[in-house]
Amino acid sequence: MNSALWAAQLTLAAVFTLSGAAKLTMSRQRLLDTGQTGVAMFPMPVVRFTAAMELLAAVGLVAPPLTGVGQILTPLAGAGLCAVMIGAAWAHTRLREPASVAVNAVLFALALFVLVGRLLG
Repeated sequence: MNSALWAAQLTLAAVFTLSGAAKLTMSRQRLLDTGQTGVAMFPMPVVRFTAAMELLAAVGLVAPPLTGVGQILTPLAGAGLCAVMIGAAWAHTRLREPASVAVNAVLFALALFVLVGRLLG
């Protein structure tokens, strides 16, 4: 179980590090051009804030278990990413992008797995 949780945590950390860095540094048009179409539904300050939270969540998924400090931050990071994926799925549903909604659902499931697994483990 611990190996599966680590695999989920590392996958989520990689995905949200890349996504957060892109949303924090790229213009709206560049994000749209690179496939981050969900940003079209939100003002850029919301996109930038979400990006910062994604980056913090990526750290929260990996740093506490490695250091043994602040272990509660890992399931909280999972909970935060669940919330982000709900917003992303809403945006992609409104944009009629079922493939993106499916990706959001998979990422939501991974984040929920981390949330529950680390809270109960």
